[in-house]
Amino acid sequence: MERLHWIRHQCQALLVEDSGRGWYSPADGLPTKTSTDARSPHKVSEKRRTVFARHGPWQHEYEAICKGYKGNAIRTTKYRLLTFIPMNLFQQFHRAANLYFLFLVLLNWVPVVEAFQKEITMIPLVVVLTVIAIKDALEDYRRYLLDKKVNSNVVHVFCGEQRAYTECSWKDVRVGDFVRLSCNDIIPADILLLYSSDPRGVCYIETANLDGETNLKQRQVVPDLPLQGTEFTPETFNSRIECENPNDDLSRFRGYMEDSSGVCVGLHNQNLLLRSCTIRNTETVVGIVVYAGHETKAMMNNSGPRYKRSWLENSLNTNILWCVVLLVIMCLSAAIGHGLWIKNLRDHIFQVDGETNPALAGFYVFWTMIIVLQVLIPISLYVSIEIVKLGQIYFIQNDLALYNEHLDSRIQCRALNITEDLGQIEYLFCDKTGTLTENKMVFCRCSIYGVEYPHDENAAQSVMLKSGCIGKSLSCHSQSCNRSTVSLHTLTAESEEEDEQLSTVPVVHKLLLPFICHQENKVVPDPELLRKMNWLCSPVLPLTEESSHTLSSLELTYITDFFLALAICNTVVVSSPNQPRHMVKNNVGLEVDSGSVTDDDLLYEAESPDEAALVHAARAYRCILRGRSGDSLLVDLPGMGSLAVQLLHILPFDSNRKRMSVVIRHPLTGHVVVYTKGADSVIMTLSETPQGNRTQQHLDSYAREGLRTLCFAKKVLEEEEYEEWLKRQLLAESSIENRDELLLDSAQRLETNLTLLGTTGIVDRLQEEVPETIEALQRAGIKVWILTGDKQETAINIAIACRLLCPRDQLLTANCESRENCAALLEELKLEVQQSQDYLTEPTAEGTKDESSSGSFILAIDGQTLDWVLQEDLQKHFLDLSCRCKAVICCRSTPLQKSQVVQLVRNHLSVMTLAIGDGANDVSMIQMADVGIGISGQEGMQAVMSSDFAVSRFKHLRKLLLVHGHWCCSRLTTMTLYFIYKNMMYVNLLFWYQFFCGFSGSVMTNSWVLIFFNLLFTSVPPLIHGVLDQDQPADTLMGTPELYKAAQSTKVYMPCMFWITVLEAFYQSLVCFFVPYLALADSDTGELAFGSPINASALLIILLQQVLESHTLTWIHVLVLVLSAGSYFGFVLLFSASCVACSPPTNPMGVETLQMSQPLFYLICAVTIVTALLPRILVHALYNTAYCPATQRFAQRDIEGPEDNHQRMMHCNQNHCTVNRLPMHADTQQPSTASVLS
Repeated sequence: MERLHWIRHQCQALLVEDSGRGWYSPADGLPTKTSTDARSPHKVSEKRRTVFARHGPWQHEYEAICKGYKGNAIRTTKYRLLTFIPMNLFQQFHRAANLYFLFLVLLNWVPVVEAFQKEITMIPLVVVLTVIAIKDALEDYRRYLLDKKVNSNVVHVFCGEQRAYTECSWKDVRVGDFVRLSCNDIIPADILLLYSSDPRGVCYIETANLDGETNLKQRQVVPDLPLQGTEFTPETFNSRIECENPNDDLSRFRGYMEDSSGVCVGLHNQNLLLRSCTIRNTETVVGIVVYAGHETKAMMNNSGPRYKRSWLENSLNTNILWCVVLLVIMCLSAAIGHGLWIKNLRDHIFQVDGETNPALAGFYVFWTMIIVLQVLIPISLYVSIEIVKLGQIYFIQNDLALYNEHLDSRIQCRALNITEDLGQIEYLFCDKTGTLTENKMVFCRCSIYGVEYPHDENAAQSVMLKSGCIGKSLSCHSQSCNRSTVSLHTLTAESEEEDEQLSTVPVVHKLLLPFICHQENKVVPDPELLRKMNWLCSPVLPLTEESSHTLSSLELTYITDFFLALAICNTVVVSSPNQPRHMVKNNVGLEVDSGSVTDDDLLYEAESPDEAALVHAARAYRCILRGRSGDSLLVDLPGMGSLAVQLLHILPFDSNRKRMSVVIRHPLTGHVVVYTKGADSVIMTLSETPQGNRTQQHLDSYAREGLRTLCFAKKVLEEEEYEEWLKRQLLAESSIENRDELLLDSAQRLETNLTLLGTTGIVDRLQEEVPETIEALQRAGIKVWILTGDKQETAINIAIACRLLCPRDQLLTANCESRENCAALLEELKLEVQQSQDYLTEPTAEGTKDESSSGSFILAIDGQTLDWVLQEDLQKHFLDLSCRCKAVICCRSTPLQKSQVVQLVRNHLSVMTLAIGDGANDVSMIQMADVGIGISGQEGMQAVMSSDFAVSRFKHLRKLLLVHGHWCCSRLTTMTLYFIYKNMMYVNLLFWYQFFCGFSGSVMTNSWVLIFFNLLFTSVPPLIHGVLDQDQPADTLMGTPELYKAAQSTKVYMPCMFWITVLEAFYQSLVCFFVPYLALADSDTGELAFGSPINASALLIILLQQVLESHTLTWIHVLVLVLSAGSYFGFVLLFSASCVACSPPTNPMGVETLQMSQPLFYLICAVTIVTALLPRILVHALYNTAYCPATQRFAQRDIEGPEDNHQRMMHCNQNHCTVNRLPMHADTQQPSTASVLS
């Protein structure tokens, strides 16, 4: 209570001070964000929200303020029923292509330039707008159904009239309502916690629906409220709540609550229950709604699908501009030709307005030709690309190879328009922990008081423990580790006996609890350390260290404090094994297992796998965490039994401090003690090392073995020192502005002059198939960079385990302390790499060059050096060096450095980049890359929510890129070029006809066929091609990754491909026009009869061109091609037989029927088709004969037997062995100084 009185006094003092100081003005001597942070009362009110209870004594204030806040109903739809048509049209006409065709529709209404019937010109635009509107309507209707389902959920809300809690829909909840929730209820809005049935005022929530984390998080009732455990009466609540305005920061909430007497209580994030979370471990909670609906933090973080502009769209925009240029050239040619024709016309055999000036007539024809040749600008291409990408995403999401059965999760495609970018990746940036590794830790080593305890049996167990080895995809069937994993040091296949043993393990319930796998967390104690721990059970403790078999009391104190720190320096929740989400409590309110629950059955739910591993390690030495409450812990110590530890404060981990601390009152001495754990780079600088450099040597050894290291330290506080720090800490906790800065400063003041207890080494095993995946990506020409915050030795060890760093590679390290040394080292490394590569590419005795790739060098760079190389004047030198290396490993890198590295490579090298990670520290890197991929792993969903694609395992990247990426890129490239080809080919037919009609804008076909030709008759086959075509089978692409790189160099959408397509369209249009022209010359054929074989030939040529472009022909392809051709002939025959005045001024009656009844029609079509397509077939045959494409070479290599392929590889290796390279082995991380420069 003394603490609460002190807070009340401080808040009252703050309220009576000058309002210009804002919500909070720190006491003298405390740091502030700015010294001149004066605000007017008006500005202050804009930054905060006032909340009153809906049913209480503040009715007038509630009606005036709170009633204006948004309700809890959500609406993610973009349209309403009445506003759908105008809003959808408004959004569609934001596209330049739609505006262009709207301009053509309006232009055709001008009589002097009218080319077709006004209604006919509107058809293409109306069809495109209608298709997109239907697609948008279906998507919006799906969102409407989801919104309706969510809004209809039921919750208990206090009703003032009935003075009881009544059922109410979520959509009817308002700010200021009192909401009562029970265990397993989903929270409907952001609620300030006022009451918990737990006597300690504690509530546990699960945030899996919000951020994917399945571990329980503790929330606390607002302090200084009536005792918890008794019934809460909303009628007596008379407080006013002041809090910050709605924002999307999930980890921040600031405010205060003032009662009628003026007493204030500070509010923070631990008092807030967020929407979409689930109540656990608590029977009943009551809170007041502070944010509702779209103002809740969950809804403000719901950004929905991501939209990016792909490389293909950028290239397409350039080519569309070239199409516009060609259109203008054609129209100018027709305008000039018509002007000259009018000027030189002597005998008027046509009806011509003689008074029209030739220049003006040419001007009119220019706009007429714009209307006639409008299909040269492919309006339907953009819509077709969207439809094709939706089809591609459907097949990607339903690929069973990308489905994780144990997690019941499949790949998520959040960015809907960059599927083709997956086939153009050149650089891959990946995190280490949780991305390449399982992020499931096993305790392996420890060092206490400078003495190392290797835990040999436990280390061997961590090697043998495999929840799924490479190529086997076996799984550990337990409640939370039912994902296949592989040991860091175990890269071989399992035996058949192990397969049989694992196959007998039953599958348990699919509920995923965080980091509680018994098999993974089982620790075998070190015999020597266990012998020393047994001294605690001895009645007489040794006081001297006279022999090697005795133990000093000082060392025993260090060992005891070390394991006590392992057990309590965390936020672990203890659960019952039978009911994992309901804790068992003892009579003093501490969460503890029941009498029938053994030590091995205790379940620990931790916020990180490191915490779980450490708590299990402490339990192996009989230092058991049995229960936790808001202000106390129950711990078993060997020889002492159960002890209640008073928990005074928890200083949580943050990325700035890189450590966490707990402040307790020691159960034996009664002293205030601070236990701290954190990164070795931080703890070692803040603490004293009682045993010299031995602990540092152990840390270096652990890092070389690839272990994750943590250091533990403690500090004993005097009561006066603690009281002084407590005042500062409470003031920081109760503040609103600058709260984070004040808490950081308070923690840093406490965590000084620590005494180092020891360090731990934890192994984080690789995921299954990571080495094979990285090897395949490198064979595909993708450079893999590892960006990690771990130590350099740890990162290098992981690189060896995942085959990024091979034994034959040379390792280059860059660890500099100054900018000048960094610049000199970069030049030295560049020179060494250049000399080595020049030597490797010298001609051999046979006259050929042994061209070695840049894979012979790996660059490892630490965070401090990375700061130097990211400076503008050193960027070029760093890129020059890294481009010559097979891979780069960036160690001790911050999230900002990760994004800067990605940005540097993407912008300066103009390459397609991909970033993949699983944690919040990878978000900036993922968002910076061209393609961002999040892994839904152990660190929540922050990376997934910021990504373009989300997978559950790193191995899925292999098929996603090599197969789906390759297919999507090949399909869309071919489809886009085909669209341009078919439009260009048909438009040229109309252009050639202008030379025979005085460039008047007339056409040799009826306007209906002209409009439907590209819009209907030839539009569906390229869609099927874009969704279903496979230039190579999936097995071939997976087995031959080189095809990925080969496709980039041959199939890429280059400018030359555009002009080759245009030239081919010009040639085929010439053949398609002049073969019928020569065949029907000097005859009395009319213009519609002349156009009939031209249209039929053009349609069949375009469809057969699609066949030649396709690599896969299924029954769907054949059916669509037959229906496309059949729809054309059926339409023209029906049109010819029934229409008399459908296409004025021409009369199509009987024209097509007559033409198709004559053999000459079919002879003309046959000759035209063969003449048009034969050169393409011959050129392809000659090219494939003279220059065997890479795809065929690799396919041929795939067909060869394994012995032939093995002999070729042996011959290649023998040639490479002639070069003297220094070996790089897993157990010797640092080669000789000749190959490693630092």
